[in-house]
Amino acid sequence: MELFHAPGTVALASLIALHEAGLPFTATLVDFGSTQQQSKEYLQTNPKGRVPALVCDQGILSETPAILAYIAALVPERELAPRDPFAFAKWQEFNSYLASTVHVNHAHRKRGHRWAKQATSLEDMASQVKTTMFESFALIQEHYLKGPWVMGGQYTLADGYLFKAASWLEGDGVDITTLPRIAAHYEAMKQRPAVQKALSY
Repeated sequence: MELFHAPGTVALASLIALHEAGLPFTATLVDFGSTQQQSKEYLQTNPKGRVPALVCDQGILSETPAILAYIAALVPERELAPRDPFAFAKWQEFNSYLASTVHVNHAHRKRGHRWAKQATSLEDMASQVKTTMFESFALIQEHYLKGPWVMGGQYTLADGYLFKAASWLEGDGVDITTLPRIAAHYEAMKQRPAVQKALSY
């Protein structure tokens, strides 16, 4: 497998997942500084022009929840995703919330041009990021993070995804210490060998 990634992006969750799974893969850097993600060559891999993109024997996956579910399914013995159908659906509910709400909230700070063009609109969106990010993580802390891991006592690949999303808090103006259970999870994640390997790219 080949994972296309870029530093500082949500692709970190997929890097962590591959290391947690112990699967062989090649990590290929996409240089956002030179807008390589918009190059003709990369768009053939991922027409969205974003990362991550995971090239597999069967095809290409390009959304984090899908990539995490696929990686977990390749190594069921590691129990990196719940096996029970309802628990798995709740797991994907959480991953989908990170993708559809938390990531979008975060993107309003620097990527408001995806939704608006007027300077006042961009400023207004950016001004709400601190509030929307805090509210989203307060909800996660109260309703999703069972502790010590997202799904309770069993570590899953959702934890790497939460770790990456939590890394945005400081830049978005949220003091992570005001979310003590999120902060404890973040610190615990930093100790995992797979996370340390993923952060070294």
